[in-house]
Amino acid sequence: MFRQILIPTDFTEKLAGPLEMASDLARKYKSTIHLLHVIEIIPESAFEEFEDFYKKLEKKAQSQMRNIISQYTGKLLHHITYGNRVEEILKFIKQYEIDLVIMNSHKAEKKNPLRDWGTTVTGLLYCRKARSCW
Repeated sequence: MFRQILIPTDFTEKLAGPLEMASDLARKYKSTIHLLHVIEIIPESAFEEFEDFYKKLEKKAQSQMRNIISQYTGKLLHHITYGNRVEEILKFIKQYEIDLVIMNSHKAEKKNPLRDWGTTVTGLLYCRKARSCW
């Protein structure tokens, strides 16, 4: 059922819940879990302009990935990419034929729902529903 599971991460403590849920599903369905970290690129700038900065972020992300993998016993693949979070997650879903994405988000404010338009989850849901990002 769920052969390929994606967990986008920013390495916050919120990763524990999605990883636990994905682990349970992976055991049940013999799934592969993909842990993806997107290093956000500064809009309208050349990559080379900030390359040293991005490489430092990538080195730190690799260390954090190794730490997570060392504590996990199932099939967990890790990926680091550069770009816009929503766009890169959508590309990844298509490229790896992801069946399920598990991620956390903060609670939406009922009084001010537009405040949440900038979140990754909202962006993914909007793009998926409108198919405007495929």
